[in-house]
Amino acid sequence: MKLLLKRYFILFAVVLLTACGEEEYVFPDLITEMSCLRTDSKGFGTQIITDEGTIWHLQEGSRPDSLTADSLYRVVSRFAPVADSEAVAYSFWKVISPLPKPENEYGSIHMDPVSIQSIWQSGDYLNMVLQVMVKDKEHELSFIDNGITSNANGTQTLHLTLFHHRKDDVEGFMQKYYLSVPLWHYEGKLNKGDTIVFELYTYKEGMTQRTFTY
Repeated sequence: MKLLLKRYFILFAVVLLTACGEEEYVFPDLITEMSCLRTDSKGFGTQIITDEGTIWHLQEGSRPDSLTADSLYRVVSRFAPVADSEAVAYSFWKVISPLPKPENEYGSIHMDPVSIQSIWQSGDYLNMVLQVMVKDKEHELSFIDNGITSNANGTQTLHLTLFHHRKDDVEGFMQKYYLSVPLWHYEGKLNKGDTIVFELYTYKEGMTQRTFTY
């Protein structure tokens, strides 16, 4: 038995030394954030534009293709900077980012429940990560523009509501959705210091709201 144990120990030591001697792969420092993806005239994603205005030029071989030419996509991007203004892209996720529409442009209003993972404002966008109970039907999510009201102190308040139509889907499991309200749509209508009130119906809080400063 002692001899057998000794042989196992020697084998383990050899394997360990071999593993330690191999060159270890160093994973790059990845950045994951909501941003915009700009395409060129051929439909290649060539630039990641952060909400702070930083532009990363994507290296060839990591550019997504078959996209609409000369367009700007709202995405969650995962990339690694490799030079002052160059980056290698690893993955992208779609962000739902339609322009808010007035209530009268909807055939019917739906505010089915969601769970809030996070909501924050950055750059020209109001961003959110929501969890939705789904099974096998495609849900519709967008934004309702309930208008701008004037306040006694001279400021204004923009009122927005989350539109969520589950289309009679069964609540099977939680699925994550990324959304961004394009606040640039209100340039010239809102002023610095104005208020944005975003309402949504949640599983936990019922009808609730979050307030931001434009």
